[in-house]
Amino acid sequence: QVQLVESGGGLVQAGGSLRLSCAASGSIFDINNMDWYRQVPGKQRTLVAGITSSNSTTYANSVKGRFTISRDNAKNTVYLQMNILKPEDTAVYYCHADWVRGRVRVQYWGKGTLVTVSS
Repeated sequence: QVQLVESGGGLVQAGGSLRLSCAASGSIFDINNMDWYRQVPGKQRTLVAGITSSNSTTYANSVKGRFTISRDNAKNTVYLQMNILKPEDTAVYYCHADWVRGRVRVQYWGKGTLVTVSS
């Protein structure tokens, strides 16, 4: 079992910054990739940024150059630094972990943190 707890969401004006954190606990040794997704009402959850266990990163085109994902293995925490925020970044942001042990693969999700960007 893995528990993921997000924090850092809130209300910010356009052009501002926020840093989201995702603290992982439990059986974290077998976590491979960790990602941030976001979802707005009525739409699918979409990938924002991902980071592998070897620190390779990937970003959605819409956030490239503005968002940075990083992980601190000592703290079992993944961060999403969001700069130059836009109203269209408003969403609930979810932390996701891809857990693999042998043939068993489990997807874990946090409960989400709301980011609201005002124009």
